[in-house]
Order: sequence, then structure tokens, then C-alpha cells
Amino acid sequence: MSKLNFCMRACVLFVLWATTTMTLPAQTFKSLDSFDNTNAAFPWATLLQANDGNFYGTTQNGGNTACNLGCGTIFRIAPNGKLTTSFSFNGTNGSQPIAGLVQAANGDFYGVTTTGGAYSLGTVFKFTPNGDLTTLYSFAAETGYNPMGTLVLASDGNFYGTASSGGPPTGDCKPSGCGTIFKITPKGKYTTIHHFNGLPDGGLPLATMIQAPDGKLYGTAAAYGNAGSYGTVFTITLKGKFTVIHQFNDTDGAYPFGGLILGTDGNFYGQTDLGGASQYGAFGTVYKMTRSGKVTTLHSFEQTDGDNPISDLVKGTDGNLYGTASYGGKYPNFGTVFKITSSGTFTTLHNFDSTDGSYPYAGLIQATNGKFYGATFAGGSSTACEFGCGTVFSLSVGLGPFVKTLPNSGKVGAAVRILGSDLTGVSSVTFNGTTAKFTVISKSELETSVPSGATTGTVEVKTTKNTLNSNVAFRVTK
Repeated sequence: MSKLNFCMRACVLFVLWATTTMTLPAQTFKSLDSFDNTNAAFPWATLLQANDGNFYGTTQNGGNTACNLGCGTIFRIAPNGKLTTSFSFNGTNGSQPIAGLVQAANGDFYGVTTTGGAYSLGTVFKFTPNGDLTTLYSFAAETGYNPMGTLVLASDGNFYGTASSGGPPTGDCKPSGCGTIFKITPKGKYTTIHHFNGLPDGGLPLATMIQAPDGKLYGTAAAYGNAGSYGTVFTITLKGKFTVIHQFNDTDGAYPFGGLILGTDGNFYGQTDLGGASQYGAFGTVYKMTRSGKVTTLHSFEQTDGDNPISDLVKGTDGNLYGTASYGGKYPNFGTVFKITSSGTFTTLHNFDSTDGSYPYAGLIQATNGKFYGATFAGGSSTACEFGCGTVFSLSVGLGPFVKTLPNSGKVGAAVRILGSDLTGVSSVTFNGTTAKFTVISKSELETSVPSGATTGTVEVKTTKNTLNSNVAFRVTK
């Protein structure tokens, strides 16, 4: 795949950004709602399940008409499908939010907009549950701009993210810079901790980073790198020590627009937008990567099962990986939802047909009720947008409820929130078998702290109806 073809693909995605089954047992797909541009339009980002049990997300357009097609919104949707616009951006405080939201332990949300703000290059903002928004930082060319990945709340209490462009315009990065990695405190103190240089460390970082148990952040850069300019995987410490651990070569994938997730086996999993070994074309891959950067291709898309995946995967409570492909599928180009095992067995779960959504750029989230939720960029029932304004959907594959912790690591005595879908009549909370005191905040939230003697392992919550386990092990730190 040539650089020219990559640029054509990137241009298609950025134009959309700027303008606009196999049946399995117990599998149920449901369209929850369609955006209509007045309330919101064109969601890119993966939803967030908040501590009130509802889902929150952003849309690139819709809402305030100070911008062409609307400046974008923050929306809330209940598990039963009731949709509410929580906030409309106006350009001055940001516009076109493509990234999703992250929620801090105090309940406030943090996020970024891709444009708008003081220099029209994007913002970092805080949004409270009662609807107040504060702009914490406006991006500038020299420090990075146009952020497209969701912030990550790291173990030091600060937020880390990437800006897709900006920084020193040198070498491969002329004229606009190859992007940056930044840190921002909850109060808005901003620090650039890395400037991408094109060759050899990559550029155009579009995805959300993750923090691994070793404390490092892991992420992807969608372009450049020494192995033919197909993108890289990198690590960076919270103090800014940067290392490239893999360079894609097209055969093992090209242009990782999506980020990484950490599997229970200690390996990382991700997707690339293009590349792979398909006999019909380079439609993207699902890959596994070791901590040292060795990549194994688990699946090369064939277009009939989807193509051009640009989102993150999600690990289900059954141990399998679930994801979306932006295009391809049965109808024939509206995208798919799929499942893949850690050994590479691939199953298409749903083919979008435009009436139920199209172009699922966003990834999936597994909610604490066991179902998966997602959004499509276009399609749906509204005629307010030429190709539909997008949808929110759910997909049940028969998995049961669970609880999740916020955060998922901490020292003895650290405050922890436990989120669930029906925390009625809780009788006990344990951290890997060690009993913890708790307070019931609501049917979807508990407050507790890491008890003395606790070790790394599963958090268990017993209710009058169920015994619920955490979807990931809670890591007790020193």
C-alpha cells in the first residue's frame, strides 16, 4: 500500500470528519435511537458507562449551529434507549469532539475537542454531571493540536493524551508537525512530554493510549516509522521516556488508527486500518503483540466480513475480543460487528444495513449488565442528514452481569468506586477474598477502599440476586 493510497484513505476519513450474520444463540441486536442533527449527529467515539449507570458519548456535529452542521455535543443515553443532549459546544469552548470521555473518581468527565477553542485547534475540557463545562486548555500549533484520542487517567492522577498534529515542523513533519504526547492535570496545567519526529518514531497519533501494569503508557502512531511508513507501536513513561517497540510493514498491518487493549494473557491486542494478508486486498487486520513488540496477525479482513477497522477492541467477560469494522460486510459497505478469539477464530455478529446504522467508527463497550453498546457514524431513521445522522445500539450475546472498579488499581486504603447495573441488597464486598467495608451510593454505584491485607485479584460483590465479579483483576500496588 503506497503512501498516496494511505493519504487517499486518510482524506476520505477526514472529509467525513469535517462534513459530516450469522445468528448465534441468545444473540440480540437492538437499535436504541437515531440522532437527528438537532440533538446530535455523527458520533466517532466509544461510549462510556458512567457511575450513574447511563452511557455518555460525544458527537462531531449537531447541537449549537454556530458551526456548520453544528459544533458537536455531549450526550447521555440510558440502557433502555432514552437519549438526552447534555451539552452543545459553541466553537469558542471547543467544537467537533471526536474522542470520547473519561470519568474521574469524583464523577466529573474530562475530554478533548478536535477543533475550536482560543486558536481553533482543539481544547481539553472538564464537564460536570450537572451540565457545567470548563475549558482547561486550548491547543496551539507548537504544543500539538487536533486531538482525536480519548484521554487516559493515569496512576499519578493526571491525564495523558495525544495530539494528531503539531510540534516542531522538521524533517518528515513539515509543515505541520507529526503530533505530540501531552500530560494535563485535573486543574489544567499542560505539559508536552514527547514530539513525534516521523522517522523513526512515527507520527499522526490518533488513538487512545492505555496504561499497563508496568506503569508505562502504550499507544500507536498511524503513520511514518522506518518500516515503510506504515505506523508504529510505542511506549512512554509518565516522565517522557519514549520507545518504539514495533514498526508495521503492511503485511502484518498498516496504519493503526485504533489503540491497544491488554488481554488476560498479558499480551496486547489491536487493529490496523489497512494491510494484512487477504487474498482480495489489504483491508486491515486484528493483531496480537507481546510486551517486547512481536506482532502476530490473528485475522486479515476480506471485506465480506468487514474492512478498515479504526477503533479499539474490547475484551468480553467470556475472554473473547469484540470489535467493529468501519466498512464492508454483507450490504456491502456499511460495516460489521465481530467476535474473535485470542487464537484467531473470527465470527461476524452483525452486518449493518444503513437503516440500523452505518460506518461504526466507534468501538464497543461491554456494560455491567453484560451487553455490548456502540454507535455508528451515519445511518439510522433520521432524514436530517443525507446519509443518516448515526445511531446508538446494543448487542447481547448471552453474557451475564458483572461489576467494574474505578480505578482498577491502587494502594491499601485507596478509595475505589464499584459500578454495576443492579447493586440492590449488597451484603459483602471482597478484594481477592479480603473483606472490605462499603457504602451504597445508588443501585449502580458503591464506595469502598482497598482493605488491609488485600492482594491482586478479582473483586466480588454479593447481592440478594447475584454474586458479581469484576471484569478485570484489581491490582494492589505498593
